[in-house]
Amino acid sequence: MRLLQYIDSAKAVENRFTRRQIMAEAKKLGGAGLRGQVAGKTALSTVGVSGSGLTYRGYDVKDLAENCEFEEVAYLILKGKLPNQAELDAYKTKLQGLRSLPAELKTVLEQIPKDAHPMDVIRTGCSMLGNLEQEDTSVMGVFPTQEACVDRMLACFPSIICYWYRFSHDGVRIDENTGDSSIGAHFLHMLRGEKPNELHERVMNVSLILYAEHEFNASTFTARVCASTLSDIHSCITGAIGTLRGPLHGGANEAAMDMIEKFSDADHAEQEMMGMLKRKEKIMGFGHAIYTESDPRNAIIKEWAEKLSQDVGDTVLYPVSVRCEEVMWREKKLFCNADFFHASAYFFMGIPTKLFTPIFVMSRLTGWAGHVMEQRADNRIIRPSADYTGEELRSEERRVGKECRSRWS
Repeated sequence: MRLLQYIDSAKAVENRFTRRQIMAEAKKLGGAGLRGQVAGKTALSTVGVSGSGLTYRGYDVKDLAENCEFEEVAYLILKGKLPNQAELDAYKTKLQGLRSLPAELKTVLEQIPKDAHPMDVIRTGCSMLGNLEQEDTSVMGVFPTQEACVDRMLACFPSIICYWYRFSHDGVRIDENTGDSSIGAHFLHMLRGEKPNELHERVMNVSLILYAEHEFNASTFTARVCASTLSDIHSCITGAIGTLRGPLHGGANEAAMDMIEKFSDADHAEQEMMGMLKRKEKIMGFGHAIYTESDPRNAIIKEWAEKLSQDVGDTVLYPVSVRCEEVMWREKKLFCNADFFHASAYFFMGIPTKLFTPIFVMSRLTGWAGHVMEQRADNRIIRPSADYTGEELRSEERRVGKECRSRWS
C-alpha cells in the first residue's frame, strides 16, 4: 500500500513538473494575444503557409476565386470536397428554398431601430433563429441536425440583413424569395430592389469566397471555444458574430471607406495620409497578424475593384485607394489587407458602408460552422491556464476573525 502511495505521489510530482515545463515553454513561445501559439488542429485552411498564402482544404484561394461560385466553396468547407455539377445544382436549389424568414423573426427585426449597428442586428437575428429553429442537442455530444442548421443560416442571413435594412430605412417589407440562384446576387437584389448585372454578381461571388475561412482568427476561435462546451450551433455562431463586431477584428473595410471617401483626389489622399502617420493615428485596412509581406486576398479584390471603377466611370475613389496603398508601403512597409479594396468595390456596387461587415458574416459563417463541426468531431473543452499576476497568498487571520465574530455577535 505504501509503495502504491509512493508511486502515486511520484507521478503527481512528475505531472506537476511536466506541466510547469509545458507552461514555461508556452509562455516562451507566445506573445501578447496568443500570437505564435498553436491552439488546436484544423483541416479547413492554411494561412501564410502554401500556395498564394491562403488555402481552403488544400485548394488555393486564388484558384477558387477564379473558377468557383461561392456555393461551391461553402460546400467544400462544410462537406470536405468540391461538389460535382449535380451536387452543386441540388445544393443551390436547397439553399434557395431556405431563404424565407419566420414571421416571428420578422417581427423582431421590425422592432430594431434604424440607428442600430447592423452587426447587432445580425447577431440578434441569429440568436432569435436559434430560439425558433433549435438545433437537436437532446443527446449530449451528438448533433444530427447541425448541417441543416448551417444550411438554413447560410440561406437566410442575407434575408435577415436586408429585411431589417429595407424596413428600417425605406419602410419596405421585402420579398426574401428573389429567384436568384446565387447568394451574392440574392443579397444585391433584396438590397437594391432589382436584379444585379453579371459583373456585380461575379464580384459578390469572389468577395464571399475570399472571406469564407481564415484559420484560428478571433471570431473562429470564439466559435470553437463555445463548441467545445457542447453548446448549440446558434450560440457558437452568435458568439462569433459578437467577436467580429469588435473594431480590431471586423469593420476595417467600413473604416477604410470612411477614410477614403473624404479625399478629393490622390494627391489630397497622400497629404492627409502623411499627416495621419505623423500624428501616429491608427489607419485601418493595412497589415495583418499572420501575413508578413502581402495579403493574397488583396491582389484579387483589387483587380475587381478596378473593373468596377471602370464600369461606373470612377476617377477618384480607386486612384485614391491606390495612392493610399503606395503611401503606406513606402512609409511603413505595410500592405493592404483583404478589407481595404473591398471598401471601394462594395461602394461601386451601391452597398451602404454600414452593411460591409455583415457581408463578412454571410461568408465567414461557412468557416465558423466548419470549425464548430471539426471541434465537435474531436472535442475536448478548451480551458487554457492564466499567468497569475496578483498578490501572493496573504493572511489576516486576526482582523478577519474579529470582523466575523463582531458580525455574528
